[in-house]
Amino acid sequence: MPLFEYRCEKCEHQFEQLVRQGETPGCPQCAAKRVEKLMSIAAGRVATTSSSLPLASTCPPSDAPPCSPHCCRLP
Repeated sequence: MPLFEYRCEKCEHQFEQLVRQGETPGCPQCAAKRVEKLMSIAAGRVATTSSSLPLASTCPPSDAPPCSPHCCRLP
């Protein structure tokens, strides 16, 4: 099951939920059924000879070129 991010339209609570295809979760805070699916940055790993490099939530080394629109070192 994929993990999705949602925001409740009633109380504005943001949460993550494992959801099967075609299902929509309710808000865990107020139990409202109207939630909005949010866009998430995908995370993954690239195997290298020394270790795995995370693709999301961290910055590349300072001498590396900018990697993506979400990179913290973009001009």
